[in-house]
Amino acid sequence: MNTAEPRLMSTGGTMDYVALLKPRVMSLVIFTALVGMVAAPGPVGNIWLAAFSLLAIAVGAGASGALNMWWDADIDAVMSRTKARPIPSGRVDRPEAFAFGLFLSVLSVIVLALAANYLAAALLAFTIFFYAVIYSMFLKRLTPQNIVIGGAAGALPPVVAWAAVTGTAPIEAWLLFAIIFFWTPPHFWALALFKSADYEAAGIPMMPNVKGEARTRTEILIYALIVAPLAVTPVFFPVAGLLYGVIAAVFGMFFVGLSFRLYRAGPGAEMDKAAKSLFGFSILYLFTLFAALLAEHWLGFHG
Repeated sequence: MNTAEPRLMSTGGTMDYVALLKPRVMSLVIFTALVGMVAAPGPVGNIWLAAFSLLAIAVGAGASGALNMWWDADIDAVMSRTKARPIPSGRVDRPEAFAFGLFLSVLSVIVLALAANYLAAALLAFTIFFYAVIYSMFLKRLTPQNIVIGGAAGALPPVVAWAAVTGTAPIEAWLLFAIIFFWTPPHFWALALFKSADYEAAGIPMMPNVKGEARTRTEILIYALIVAPLAVTPVFFPVAGLLYGVIAAVFGMFFVGLSFRLYRAGPGAEMDKAAKSLFGFSILYLFTLFAALLAEHWLGFHG
């Protein structure tokens, strides 16, 4: 954690505090949580309570991001893709970022408890704690399995949302969790392969820096071979139908194919190109899976 003396006064504007929320990550959380709500059985009862629940989940995700940036200010200042963030650039003071993240964390959990139920609120509180404390403060700097274990935080929003509208968290909700959980390592390790110098400079034990590029590419392929068939399994439950199944199968084959291409790639520029291709497609892959599930439910094609 950064031990530099804090600034006396923050110079950050509104957009700097928005940046603390990691809006790109938040947008993915909102989307997967929305799918969790829509995929849950039965109609969403009170639309306003559902909207407040989704807002609370989004704010909780943003709070996690702010707390993560507060803790990681030292390594963010070293890495090229993060050094322009509000804290290392000096636009937002670290104590203010911590207070901001903590306030939003408490607020989001309280709002979700009032708008939905205590199960959903407890799951949201656990998600924030897991990302901000277990992942950011411990796993990220201690083990190359940081992304594997820490991926649980990013995979929980559909479960939280499902619980918000039903008061339960059945196996169908955890299937959505599992898809995101097993998708996360190949997604982030592909990024780590062509950003390994950044992670090395920051002292973060990412898989390529600790186990080497060959081991990382093998692990990526293994996880791709797990997530591709796993992503099809919702069709065997009353949560997805044929449309989703076909899309999941086709995009899963592409995901495995790109992972295998990366596995076989030569060193240097060829590997970087393959890793960038996989990283870019991985975002499209997850988005398409959940978009197909959302479309099925809105169009009444599921089940």
